[in-house]
Order: sequence, then C-alpha cells, then structure tokens
Amino acid sequence: MNTGLEHLSKEELITLVMERERSIEERDRVIREKEAYESQLLSLIDKFKRMAFAQKRERFEGNKDQMALPFGTDAAGQQEQKEVFEQKIEYTRRKQASAHPGRVALPEHLPVEEVEIRPEGDLSGMVCIGKEVTEELDYIPGRYIIKRYVRYKYAPKDKNSDSGVLIGNLPERVIDKGIPGAGLLASILTDKYVDHLPLYRQLQRFKRENIKIAASTIDGWVRQSLERLEPLYDCLLEDTKAMGYLQADETTIKVMDGTKKGACHLGYYWVYHNPLEKTVLFDYQPTRGATGAENLLKGFKGYLQTDGYATYKKLGRQEGVTHLACWAHARREFFDARTNDRKRAEKALEFIQKLYAVESGAKGLTPDEIKRSRLDNSLPVINKMSEWIKEQLQDQRVLPGSPIGKALRYSAERWDELSNYLYDGRLEIDNNLVENAIRPVALGRKNYLFAGSHKAARRAAMLYSFFAICKKHGVNPYEWLKHTLISIMNINHKNIKSLYPQNFKSNT
Repeated sequence: MNTGLEHLSKEELITLVMERERSIEERDRVIREKEAYESQLLSLIDKFKRMAFAQKRERFEGNKDQMALPFGTDAAGQQEQKEVFEQKIEYTRRKQASAHPGRVALPEHLPVEEVEIRPEGDLSGMVCIGKEVTEELDYIPGRYIIKRYVRYKYAPKDKNSDSGVLIGNLPERVIDKGIPGAGLLASILTDKYVDHLPLYRQLQRFKRENIKIAASTIDGWVRQSLERLEPLYDCLLEDTKAMGYLQADETTIKVMDGTKKGACHLGYYWVYHNPLEKTVLFDYQPTRGATGAENLLKGFKGYLQTDGYATYKKLGRQEGVTHLACWAHARREFFDARTNDRKRAEKALEFIQKLYAVESGAKGLTPDEIKRSRLDNSLPVINKMSEWIKEQLQDQRVLPGSPIGKALRYSAERWDELSNYLYDGRLEIDNNLVENAIRPVALGRKNYLFAGSHKAARRAAMLYSFFAICKKHGVNPYEWLKHTLISIMNINHKNIKSLYPQNFKSNT
C-alpha cells in the first residue's frame, strides 16, 4: 500500500510520529480544558439559577390574552358572600370556644389592666357567687412624654448670712443642653441597629405625633450618643486583642464618599467573636487589605478560626497562633460541586455529615469529654477522608478547573487547619457563630443602604458590637443602652467594664 512515506528515512519517520503524538496530546489537552471550562460554566449557570428567587417581571406585565378581573358583584353574589361570611364567623367562634386549655401562661412581670364586666339587667335581687377570669396579651403603642426637671432655689432668711442661693443639681444628661432623654436616644438607636429602622422612617413616627424634629437634629443625636460609648468600645477593643480564641470574618458596608459626588465607597467590618466569653467586636476598616486585621491581631496568641481568605492564612502563621479552618466552608464547596460530579461531591458530604453528627452527640459534655469523643469518632473519619481526597486528586478524570476539582483542592490545601479543632474540646468545628453575628449588618444594608461617612461607619461598629453581645447573653438591648447612656457619664473609669452587656442585670 502506497502511503507516501516510503521516501522518508527512519529518523524522519520517527520525528513525524513523535510530532503526531504531540499533536494528539495537545488536542486531548485542549479538549480536556474545554470540557473543564464548559463544566465550570454549567455549574455557574446552575448556581445563578438557584440564586434567582425573584419572579420575572414579564410574567406580571400586560397580556392581551389575559382575562379581565371582575370588579363588580351582582346582588345574588353579594347575598351568597354574606352567607358564607356569617358561616365563617360562626365557625371561628365555635373553634375559639373549644380551644384547648393548655396554652402557655402569660408572663407574670407584665402590668395588668383589669376590665370588670357584669351581667346586663337588674342585679339588685341577686348575689355574686364567683367570677371567671380570661386573660389576653395586648399592646399599647409607645408614648412620648416630656420629663420636666423643676429645680427649686433656696436663699437664706438672714440676709447677712454667708450662705449663697442653693438649687437642686440637674442630673448628668447624655446630650448637654439637648432635649432628648436617655430613653428616647436608646429607643432611636435600638430601632435603627437592632430592628433596622432607618432614621427617616423614625422621623415619620414623630410627625404622626405632631412632634417637629429636623433630620439633621436626629442625626446629631445619634452621633453624640455614640460618642459617649467610645470609652467602653475602646475597652472592648483591648480585651478582644487579649483573648485566646477568636473567630474572624468580614462583611461589606457602603459608605458615602465625600470626594466623589453621588458615589459610595465599599468599606469593611472585620468581625471578631470569642465563643467562650460570647463577645463580639466589629472593627470598621476602609479596605479589605491585611493592614486592619494585622493591627488588631498584632501580638495575638491562641486559636484563630477563619475562612480561606489569604490574609487570615498569613496571620495564622504568626508565632503562637494555631490557625483553624471552617468545615462549613469546605462543605459549601462540595455542595456547589454536586452539579459537576454528584457521586464524588455526595461522598465528601457524607464524610462531613459524620463529623457534624459527632458534634451533635457531644452537646452537653465537658470540654475534655468532647475532645475524647472527637479523637475516638471524628479523627478516624478525617483520616479516611484525607486518603479519599488524595485518591481523587490523582485521578486524571478530576479536572483541576472543574468545581469538584476546586472543592477537593480547597480542603486538601487546608487539611491541617481543618483538623486543628481536635486539639481542644472548647473549639468550634466551623465559623458559623461569627457569621451569625454578622447577619444584622446584612439586614441593615437592605434598609438604610449606606453609612454617611467613614466616622459614622466606625461609630456604628460600636453598637453592632454591643448589641451582638446583648443577643448572645439574652440581654434586652434597649434596657442595656438606656442604663449605659445614663451611667457612663459618671462612672469611674476603673469600673467602666461593669457596663459591658454581659454584666448588665435587668430590673424587671
């Protein structure tokens, strides 16, 4: 058979064969990269589909084929609706009358308003033989009041006396010569930073009560109130640096940029949570650069638990620091990779589920017992998963750029950090607690959208910190803030830490 290669020498044939083999290898490499890229795109498309919860606008826009809704009802229809309505009312009454008596008792600390109801008709010839009591929980909207301090003056009767005029001392006020009391300021700040009610909406409530307050005035109240908390926040900052176990994460906050008209700067809250003391610190920084975290964690010794951000990895290599990774983040990587390689992803999720099952079974145990349980039950799972990941990464069918390949490498590159929680039973398996502390910021962003300046963002960090601690210790944030705004003006600096939310005792 004539192939056209007979005239070539042996060396030329060998060279030609090698070139063809290289060409085939190059083609296969390009095909693999293309497949990995396509797989990555499909995974992203699937992820975006899951994120797209909102209904499409076109579905609700006008459609010429859509039937018109009836806006009127004829007389027969109205009569039918009336009968149905009366039946529903009667059914509701019967249902309420037969409600089970085992409901939870109402709180005893609430004030009681009694409403006496006597039978109708002539009761002169009758005697009361008892009464039935029915209780319901009701609500009276908050009221604005004017607190008027009347200070009486006294002068000596003897005009020749050396005593001067005496007058009652005015209590220390949060805003000197200002009209708001501590209760009002605490309410405004709690509504904004706990219930995410922007100031412009709170102004609408004042207007409904015919109380005229300018927007600039209420902004000034907030600023001056937060300035009073700065000494307490500085103490929290220093105490946080000295803690031996911190979970760290960060989240964004838009800040009005005075140098650019109508533009917002993207700043960051770096959040530090101590699961043992249940304290939280929000630290505002203009950027996500490493400088902010490095300044706060300079000299830190102990356990530092974070996600995979490179800055934390650098801090985790400091002398005296044991870096812990987050199993929840590792799990998310495999969860997102299910559309790419369901079999491998679900195998990894099965390993991680076993680790969390150990944590669930260890609730209520002492730290030493938790550590023993982890070494007996979690360590074997971690060792098996480690071997399995190595096998998968050596499999040429697992493409490095694919979602499953990235998920495997994410865990493999942080394997020591993922295993370090086994050192101590007081350590957490993941970073979820600090992420939970961040959630109020995300809710706030949807309501008041941005901070007015970098200083405002720093001041807001103080309240986010203290209100997060209130939540973790079950403290009423309004009561704590009102008490603190009143007390911080006169407290000795040596006792200022007594104003921490975890040290607050409610009077109720």
